[in-house]
Amino acid sequence: MVKTSRRWSKVAAVLAAAVVGTGLAAFPGTQPAEAAVQVSTEHAKAADGRDYWVKNHLVPGNLAAKADTGGKRKEWLLVWAGDENVADTAVKDIKGLPGSLGGGLDKVKNALPGPDFLAVIDATKGSPDYGKVVNTATVGPLVENEPHHMQYTWHKGDTIYAGGLFSAATYAFDVSALPKLTLKGVSLPTQTLGGSVPDAYDTLKDGTAYGTYMGGPVVPGPYVDSNGKTVISNGFAGSPGEVVRFDRKGKALSQVSAATPQGDNQKLCDDLPQLGKATCANPHGIQVREDLNTMVTSDYVEPRNIILDPVKQPSPYLRRPTIRTWDIADRDHPKLKSVAYLPDGPRSNPKDPLHNESRAVMENGVTHKPGHKGAFAQTMQGGAIFYTPDITAKKPEWREVWDDGTAGKKFAQGNDNIGSGTNGGWVAVSPDDKFLYHAVIGRPKGTLGPSDPGTSGGVYTLNIQKLIGAGDDVKCAIDTKSKAEQGGGADCPTLAGAAGINPGQAGQGPHWGTYDHFQTGKDGYYHETEQPSRIAASDYFVARSGLDGDHKVWMLGLGKDGKLSVDKDFRDEVTGQVGVDFNRKSWPHGDFGYAKPHSELFVVADKDLK
Repeated sequence: MVKTSRRWSKVAAVLAAAVVGTGLAAFPGTQPAEAAVQVSTEHAKAADGRDYWVKNHLVPGNLAAKADTGGKRKEWLLVWAGDENVADTAVKDIKGLPGSLGGGLDKVKNALPGPDFLAVIDATKGSPDYGKVVNTATVGPLVENEPHHMQYTWHKGDTIYAGGLFSAATYAFDVSALPKLTLKGVSLPTQTLGGSVPDAYDTLKDGTAYGTYMGGPVVPGPYVDSNGKTVISNGFAGSPGEVVRFDRKGKALSQVSAATPQGDNQKLCDDLPQLGKATCANPHGIQVREDLNTMVTSDYVEPRNIILDPVKQPSPYLRRPTIRTWDIADRDHPKLKSVAYLPDGPRSNPKDPLHNESRAVMENGVTHKPGHKGAFAQTMQGGAIFYTPDITAKKPEWREVWDDGTAGKKFAQGNDNIGSGTNGGWVAVSPDDKFLYHAVIGRPKGTLGPSDPGTSGGVYTLNIQKLIGAGDDVKCAIDTKSKAEQGGGADCPTLAGAAGINPGQAGQGPHWGTYDHFQTGKDGYYHETEQPSRIAASDYFVARSGLDGDHKVWMLGLGKDGKLSVDKDFRDEVTGQVGVDFNRKSWPHGDFGYAKPHSELFVVADKDLK
């Protein structure tokens, strides 16, 4: 732990140095924005009494929604991205960033922490600016937030909640007047003392949201949550994490620990430092069914061991095999109902528990339709998909229904059909409950041994209609290696579509994604639809984990039958290549070099959406 503590001290020092006082020009390496870019700053005062802001850098010609699309209203893709700097390479050797210490004054300057931002990209099919970054809305004064997730989908009137993995801050944005943004508020670590390392958010019908804080309370020791429960933690970025409810301006309304009073299985749940009562309570994914008064969270990892020293994991049991259900009848006081341990599957190996199917439950996805109560969960290191038909049950039963290896060869012919270590991420059920969408990074070379060539990744869709239709009488079971590699038959999901991203490049596929649930009606306005037509996905995880990706954002066409194809019209405005490349020297906010796109959302301005 001495090594980890020193690394955390270095990161904390960088963060502290990055927090500027007042004023708008305190970022190291700031370059004057181009004269043509229209700059405006929106301020909000946080609980610490200081000034926080979002600074818009609008590219001319994109202020009028219908200026260049033949009268068609515009749709936008918002991408929450971080400035790449030398701190991203603190664990591994310095690697030729445009801002590395590899040589030249400009390179050194760009290696310093710069502003993180929401990129606003023209996502209007047919627009001459399709794929163009029309605004970078930078946030301050905090830098090196390590922008992570927002909510999974956006609906008219929603606040956008965006978390900073390292800063433990949650930003609340107003996007009603896109392409310009305003800042509603900022939640700082002092407002969420019961947790750290914010991960994902899910919005409610009243405009509030729940968010997962994967890491432990800010200060180690005892903490009393909003339900009056006392938990003992090992501190910031440790365990146990919590669920926070936010109002529309990002103010924390309640904080409820994900820990159980009795603790979790000590044989399966390590903590560093070890707690008296072992816990796997590190919630990452979060999905809500308001009509069922039920919330599902999935436990991924004790996060400090990913952020600080991921090269050599001290224990595979820091990656979690658990998923939790909550009673949210009282919205401000969620009550933990169940903790389920996902089963090890037919690939499980006692010599390599890190890659057992149950390990690292990153995300979950609930069904949506009345009468359907099922939900899915996926594992990052385990490379498997699990399902339960009823999240309202006292003890939901989860079973493996799919293995990432089954889709491997559909991404690239050179892939094998082994799901272990394929680094799956984003998973979502379509609004009509017919399909499951899943993003997979792929397995980096050497993951399973020195001779392992790795696999490339992509996005795939599963037809889940038979599985959902089976109700509580599910027959599907992935219980042999043959089924893991070829599908389980019976009412198991079947592969509907797959699109490889960077075929042949091991471990360079997408981590995150979102589906486009908007379509234009005969009235010329956008309306929500139950049949998404596109998926956007991004190739970035967390640089310090070793899964850096190529920093591209992709658009994929999605057919009504679930088939997928890379949209070759969605091209980078600088390189002309397919996919929007965040590895560029210049942005509307200046020459800050490479950026790291983690999550994305399709959004439409209020005046263009009905």
